[in-house]
Amino acid sequence: MLSLKNGVLHFVHPSLSIPCFRHGQALRMGTAGNSTRMRPRIHSFPVMAGGAQVKVMESIIGDIAKDRSKVPKVVLKRGKTQLFRGGNPMVYSGAIDRVVGRPPPVAGDLVMVTDGAEQPIAWGVYNPLSMFAVRIMQTEDEARREPECVLNMETLLLSRFSAARKLRKTLGLPSDHTNVFRLVNSEGDRLSGLIVDVLGEQVVVASSAAWVERHRSTIELAVGKAIKTSHVSWRPSVEILKEEGLQVSTSEDSSLDSASDVIGDFEVVENGVRYLASLDGQKTGFYADQRDSRLLLRSLASGSSVLDLCCYSGGFALNAALGGASYITGVDSSSPALELAKSNASLNRLDANSIDFVKADVAEYMKSALSEGKQWDIVVLDPPKLAPNRKVLQRATAKYRNLNAMAIRLTKPGGLLMTCSCSGAMTQSGNFLSVIQEAAMSANRRVTQLRYAGAAPDHTIDPAYPEGTYLTNVLLRVQ
Repeated sequence: MLSLKNGVLHFVHPSLSIPCFRHGQALRMGTAGNSTRMRPRIHSFPVMAGGAQVKVMESIIGDIAKDRSKVPKVVLKRGKTQLFRGGNPMVYSGAIDRVVGRPPPVAGDLVMVTDGAEQPIAWGVYNPLSMFAVRIMQTEDEARREPECVLNMETLLLSRFSAARKLRKTLGLPSDHTNVFRLVNSEGDRLSGLIVDVLGEQVVVASSAAWVERHRSTIELAVGKAIKTSHVSWRPSVEILKEEGLQVSTSEDSSLDSASDVIGDFEVVENGVRYLASLDGQKTGFYADQRDSRLLLRSLASGSSVLDLCCYSGGFALNAALGGASYITGVDSSSPALELAKSNASLNRLDANSIDFVKADVAEYMKSALSEGKQWDIVVLDPPKLAPNRKVLQRATAKYRNLNAMAIRLTKPGGLLMTCSCSGAMTQSGNFLSVIQEAAMSANRRVTQLRYAGAAPDHTIDPAYPEGTYLTNVLLRVQ
């Protein structure tokens, strides 16, 4: 808030208790009694007749850093400041001019990110071995709103987890019919490198950054305060952490209740469909990102024959069956996944004569089905990540094109194809629809787009970091 008094422009921060300045002289403000509550802070600048003469003042982050042992500074190159001031959380090594601090910071240390004049614009966690040298935790603007979180990882994590929990509650998660969801989605919840999924009474933490491993105990504390759970399963992304300079093995789980013990599969529910999830399964044990698309398929499936390709634990197939599909075929190359899918079908008391799960390579299965002249009313194609990075995108594009061409040919005229890509490189390229169109031309068929969607809304995305998008789900009519 700004006010003009006695020829002086006053800038008031309502919740800070650090020195105020008037005409360049430092003043101190006392606190009443032994209260630790922060008092207002005022910056004052002299106003000249020709306009305001503003003296550059220390930032909130810089001021708070003065009260601690010396905090290293990561100084950005000219022209790079605005990108990160605007909220992009990933400071890549090529954007850094120099690092100021002795001894030099190591992986997981807290650092200030500054402009060329060494004025702080943000703070974050440092890793000299990663291509992302700093993952920003708070910008200067965010620090003004939550000064208590500045350079305080525990307070910051508790605040971010609380905000994430509140948002999921707004989204109706959990509910009586859904108890599996994403609580924290990395950059989307301003905690880059950290994913937290809730699977009923179990919580799975996926770690893909050095700072997450270093602050594990604090993260587990924040998890316990954000949501009721007795068990936290820790899933380090081993290959990604190697790129962070860490050699880790699969971590032991953490029991927040010493009497708690998780054995084997356990039940979760999504949109009223019951599933067996496994902490030994893929990723965090359950793919909640397709929640809305599975529900949509249920509403479309009545009376239809459905082919679910790369069916994993049967998410689309089960929803099609519950939506009244006449017959469903699920195909996957993984025996454990298919056993889980069959168990899920039994769990939901589905008619075994109306649903079948087949172990096969999906491409080979489609070739065989085409040779036999088979077609389905609805085809779902949800392959695994074919393009984990841009280096292999060209090769993956050919695979996507070939798979979709066959899936289109397997769809009856007037039928529906739901085709997906979970490859961030493909989704971010913006070329997935072009690939589908090329596939349709190759199949000598015509497609019409009915819906273009991404992950469910609990998989939050920060607009300042569009690289966080990864899932594309397109619904098409095939003619």
